[in-house]
Amino acid sequence: MKKFVFLIFAIIFTFMCVVYYYSIKSDEVVVIEDSLVMNQEKIEENFKSEGYTIENPNIILNPYEISPLTALVIFETEEIVEPTVIINGKDENTTFTNTFGSSKIHYLPIYGLYPDYNNEIIIKYGDISKTIYIKTDKLPDDFILPTKVESDKTRLDNELYFFSPSSKGYMCAYDVNGDVRWYLTESFTWNINRLKNGNLLISTERLVNPPYYTTGLYEINLLGKIYTEYKLDGGYHHDYFEMENGNILVASDDFKSGTVEDYIVELDRKTGNVVKTFNLKDVLNTTDGKSENWIEYDWFHNNSIWYDKSTNSITLSGRHQDAVINIDYNTGKLNWIIGDPTNWSSEYQKYFFTPIGDFEWQWSQHAAMITPEGYVFIFDNGNNKSKIKDEYVSATNSYSRGVMYKIDTKNMIIEQVWEYGKERGSSYYSPYISDVDYISNNHYIVHSGGISYKDGVIQNQPAGLAGSDTLKSITTELLNDEVIFEIELPTNNYRVEKMSLYVKEETKETEILGSLGQTDVDKNLSLIINPKKVDEEYNSYNITFTKEYDRLVVNGTFEKGTDVEIILYQNLTAYKYEWRISKTPYTAMCVDIFNNDSLNSFKYINSEGLKGKYNIFIKINGKLYKTNKYVEF
Repeated sequence: MKKFVFLIFAIIFTFMCVVYYYSIKSDEVVVIEDSLVMNQEKIEENFKSEGYTIENPNIILNPYEISPLTALVIFETEEIVEPTVIINGKDENTTFTNTFGSSKIHYLPIYGLYPDYNNEIIIKYGDISKTIYIKTDKLPDDFILPTKVESDKTRLDNELYFFSPSSKGYMCAYDVNGDVRWYLTESFTWNINRLKNGNLLISTERLVNPPYYTTGLYEINLLGKIYTEYKLDGGYHHDYFEMENGNILVASDDFKSGTVEDYIVELDRKTGNVVKTFNLKDVLNTTDGKSENWIEYDWFHNNSIWYDKSTNSITLSGRHQDAVINIDYNTGKLNWIIGDPTNWSSEYQKYFFTPIGDFEWQWSQHAAMITPEGYVFIFDNGNNKSKIKDEYVSATNSYSRGVMYKIDTKNMIIEQVWEYGKERGSSYYSPYISDVDYISNNHYIVHSGGISYKDGVIQNQPAGLAGSDTLKSITTELLNDEVIFEIELPTNNYRVEKMSLYVKEETKETEILGSLGQTDVDKNLSLIINPKKVDEEYNSYNITFTKEYDRLVVNGTFEKGTDVEIILYQNLTAYKYEWRISKTPYTAMCVDIFNNDSLNSFKYINSEGLKGKYNIFIKINGKLYKTNKYVEF
């Protein structure tokens, strides 16, 4: 009898489990989005050389599908030869030539094609000279072209000016005539610069947190071939610096600390591991030296990193404290501060310099660097020109400038030795972003990248905050204090770098290094009871799910303060992820790569710590919905 009762109980229990399983089981898998890195292996299957000769080469335009003004020319030769490629431009300053290494199998990257043009390319080796033509597509309709270009070609070479966007636009490069010769189609931003191995280092196209913190960095070439993806749990913003040992100092975040843009990490290039960290809350008082844009969670707003080997120190730029600071690399301790000492505590006064001669402090600065002469070179945005509100200078009476300071750290004296921009007044005034570059002694670039107007009036805030209707960036190259090149664009641009198209590039196997970390989760045993089916109210939130190779991305539109929780359910265990819906008053908005309506919100759930198949539920203001979707890690 007992066995019979037990058997009946077991049957009933099994039946209930089956009913329960099917009541929570989801039928639709979340759409998987291929990453740029993952796509490459499939793309490279077309890079075939066998059967192709110089007379009939394999020509692949935009080989990695994100760099439309590049091509790959592939062929084989019977003998080992060194091919030379000439990409003909409109003049000597816009023609590019490069000789490649010896081989019988040739993969020749072609850079610097004109858009919407039948480009002429000459390939030579030995007695052979072959002319090929590569027809390119038009630029995208929203591509931004210069409104003004001035160049003294007698004092210029054929290097390009590489721009990274801030508002509308693409990461791209213009030649000395202002013609577009390279661009990327994905949403890359922040710094663009060349590593010692010849490859570029740029942001990833993915966000890890709003408004603009990306998942990390790509080491990439001009074709769009990604060699390494570096992932960071604190993401990347603004700037990086390649050190002598090849490691990279990265402007990152410790999101769990409650503040942002005050955290630096050193990334091991070989492993992707973080080997050293610098928390600026351990260096400075967060409430000192407040600028107009200071807020508690973004108190420093670091926008540049520069390592100086001669002093073994790191120079950083804190926009929200109007301060350029220098810290010891080994200890992280403060060495000095450049800026107006007004409103700083007495304990920090000894770190400030005493100015001599004709001198002005910098305000809300960007792109601080140390020149080979040991000078501190800064883009002085010039916001307000005072820490005392009653003394603020209006935008119409302000100016931005590139400025160079000579510092004496023994006697704590500072001297202004060079400047450019003041003489141009408010028409050169950029209250945010911008850049300076050192080419050589007395040869500099000053990039006033964030000029904006509203109703014809110059603005004192970033374009996104000011609601500007007219944008502008002006990039000026100076040699011996004379302007030899200037390009004006009807947009805002974060930074500019002058670089050659062709250098010796290091090729290697593609790899993904580092980690985005484990997303904060409340994990517990529980039953999902009577979830609601998707209804009209649920549909009004426009919720979408996308599975990337290393995380689940959930997007939706909510009112501020909506209580939202994502639940991944597996084997009677609920993984609960809080989704905070808040309208944060971002004060910097250095780049507008996100939807201006901050209530169009994203939740990122990293794959770390997850394995297998999970049914997805969402709780919104206490209502539990069955999405009928599942995700598999």
